[in-house]
Amino acid sequence: MTVPEPKFILSKNVIMQQYDLVENIADIVSYSSKTNPKVTYVLEEMTDCLFSVHMENELKHIRDLSRAIFLAQGWSSDQVKDLYDRGIRNFILDNEHDLDVMLATLKNTNQRVNLMLRLKLRENSIRTERYFVFGMPSATINQRIAELVNNPNVGKLGIHFHRKTQNVNEWKLQRDIEDVITPETLDAIDVLNIGGGLPSVYANSNADVIGGIFKRITDFRKWLHDREISLMIEPGRYIAAPAGKLVSRVMAVYENNIIVNASVYNSDMDAILVPVKLRVENEVSSHEGEAYVIKGCTPCSMDLFRYRVYLEKRPQIGDPIAFLNAGAYNFKSDFCDLEEITTEFTD
Repeated sequence: MTVPEPKFILSKNVIMQQYDLVENIADIVSYSSKTNPKVTYVLEEMTDCLFSVHMENELKHIRDLSRAIFLAQGWSSDQVKDLYDRGIRNFILDNEHDLDVMLATLKNTNQRVNLMLRLKLRENSIRTERYFVFGMPSATINQRIAELVNNPNVGKLGIHFHRKTQNVNEWKLQRDIEDVITPETLDAIDVLNIGGGLPSVYANSNADVIGGIFKRITDFRKWLHDREISLMIEPGRYIAAPAGKLVSRVMAVYENNIIVNASVYNSDMDAILVPVKLRVENEVSSHEGEAYVIKGCTPCSMDLFRYRVYLEKRPQIGDPIAFLNAGAYNFKSDFCDLEEITTEFTD
């Protein structure tokens, strides 16, 4: 029996629905293109949003580079010149070295750019020693913003800070900013950018928190507006994840194990890295079905889509197993020479 190849199905309608929800609570939306660059094409065609990019290679997904915000990390003067010549005017700078390189490059020119400085905030996950903490200390931010206000090469000024998307404990926004940013700095900036995106719903996450996060953002936006500051949000996962579905096929069923013809290594690296687990279409509660393990096709014991999922009927070879909210961070590795899974657009 020939089993059809796995595929992603990406809904343009859902992309736009999610984008509209974010647009309602922000002044500026900048989609984080690394989340899923295929979504970038849809948003550039159908909206006026900006695009946050971290690597020069990502720029190939954007036609109009005036809509790009480039997040620098260890660059050179030649890179600054090249990015400017390509039409990029919006930059987020993570450290003083990169800031000084840019200022030195622009000095004695009539070139102007919009700058956001990335603020280092307390990380709830820092003790894990798993995450690098980006950004500049608040004292540095306050000092450098004061120096940049009258710089002839700087247009709009802003502050960027990052919240890990799925860490729902990191959303006390106004308090976090008030504690570290001086009133003088707030008077000087034009925009504040909440990086890191908004959470999405997975099998091991709580959907109920999203409404509370939206309320906190709305309250924060009002607080910023009272100070004539615009709010920018960088939704990646929140837009891309629910727009995507991964349709795999059953290769084998034995005991209570289901082997599918896809792997987390070429479809759902999030399952290992974050880790978040994708919901399965038509899964039921423990009272309504039988528990199964859904295992990917590689020999790695970590290649698990779900360690326990309840299904009403026992699957057969060739049956589809569809994973929901699968549109974010579905990049692939070359482990076992896995092929890239094709993407189909609907709507």
